[in-house]
Amino acid sequence: MTNERPLILITNDDGYQAKGIRELAEAARDFGEVVVIAPDKHYSGASHSVTMNAPMTVKYHGKVDGVDYYAVNGTPVDCVKMAKIVVLRDRKIDMVLSGINHGANAAVSVIYSGTVAAAIEASMDNIKSIGFSYCDLADDADFTSAKHYAKLLIEKVLHYENYPLNITLNVNIPKLPIEEIKGFKVVFQAKGFWNDELIENVDPTGQKYYWLGGKMEDRQHEEGSCLCELAKGYVTIQPVQCDLTAYNYIGKLKNLEL
Repeated sequence: MTNERPLILITNDDGYQAKGIRELAEAARDFGEVVVIAPDKHYSGASHSVTMNAPMTVKYHGKVDGVDYYAVNGTPVDCVKMAKIVVLRDRKIDMVLSGINHGANAAVSVIYSGTVAAAIEASMDNIKSIGFSYCDLADDADFTSAKHYAKLLIEKVLHYENYPLNITLNVNIPKLPIEEIKGFKVVFQAKGFWNDELIENVDPTGQKYYWLGGKMEDRQHEEGSCLCELAKGYVTIQPVQCDLTAYNYIGKLKNLEL
């Protein structure tokens, strides 16, 4: 079905009630018809997981400022699938936006992120997609800067005729006022990794349990990487794809005597 205005699907991994997704829906309203289909609860760290061992449901939660909100009892990637196959079936989705995530998705976090995975899922169907993350974990974060730069990028990508197929954009926005952000930078993934920490405690029954924590460490501080340019005050744009092949090593592995 042909749309009178571009049809924009929005999802996230923080849940349909998160402040970040409301802000992104507001930012996208100027550019098309917006529909939110997001998890019914927090799914951070879900990566590209899908629900295969339990039935899924989708529930309509009404209209907010002209935007329809649906909640799925599944992962961010499940939400994109449910949108394509159930809620928006027989309609062409022009763009998928994921976020605005509460907290950055830079360096190795791209692998763990449900926000980025949902955008990648859309790109696999050649749908223009962007995952937005803001460097503030607070539930009540001020998204003024994030929303401003999200609007600029949504408009550019939506009308970019030569947008590459099977590519999504992983966008991270520093926690700074609009006037202090230096602009956009296209970047590569930093060689930063989580220094994992398991916090041990004991529940009322005497059973030990562990809470995963840790801190991101940038091991090389390379110019042009996502972590480096974020630290300078730039909004970073990292093109990502689902193909994880290490092409540089194919020839070397062929030389193994297997």
